[in-house]
Amino acid sequence: MTPGDTNSAPDRPTGRGRIDKRRAILDAAIRVFAREGYVQAGLDAIAAEAGVAKPTIYNHFGGKENLFREAVLEATQRSSAKTLAALEGFPTPQPDDLRTELEGVATRLVECFRDENSWALQRLLYAETVRFPAVFDDWRATGPAKVSDALAGRLARLANSGRLSIAEPDRAAGQFLALIADGMPMLSALGTRPIDDEALHEAVTSGVETFLKAFSPRDAEDQEEQEKQDEASGRSAGAGRRPRSRSAASPRH
Repeated sequence: MTPGDTNSAPDRPTGRGRIDKRRAILDAAIRVFAREGYVQAGLDAIAAEAGVAKPTIYNHFGGKENLFREAVLEATQRSSAKTLAALEGFPTPQPDDLRTELEGVATRLVECFRDENSWALQRLLYAETVRFPAVFDDWRATGPAKVSDALAGRLARLANSGRLSIAEPDRAAGQFLALIADGMPMLSALGTRPIDDEALHEAVTSGVETFLKAFSPRDAEDQEEQEKQDEASGRSAGAGRRPRSRSAASPRH
């Protein structure tokens, strides 16, 4: 700039700089909120952790409550994207070994579920749901429900190809996720203790085993045997009925 220039302006963040600062604030906020809780977390601590001035937080988010909402949404979207990526490639067009494929995708999913950021987000939501019920609803819709819907679509493909017998893919997806992951909060004390790899493997294999027992299509021999059992059961029930005596019948006129 020459001495004659008069249109100089103070330095301001560029578009890229604003995005970087916003991301830094959101990352710091979710860490501080998860560590301290909403009430105890202060904007001074968040600003220090993000490496920005406190007024910058107000410029971007307006205040603590809106920052909390935005931080949870951002963390949920990132966690959801990571989990959805774990479903990529499942199922293969013609799976040779469905059990192996199911165990593989189950392992990838539980690895996402035991991620420290995922646990921190869950602990925060469990603690603050009473204060922010709408935030919990947004988390459920953007995170778990989105993952379950994506899994349901993939299970429906396996059902359409005859590899699974599923009438309600949405329900089956929820059951699959429950079978492989419902024990994790207890095993890890809500993510505060490491889960033994052997225990995690056992959860995956036993969950897949139970899922296949419930949803594997029956072969022709199984169906025929079941039909025979049903028929025999029907005959047995019929034989147990005593015919009405003639004297008990209605009188003829």
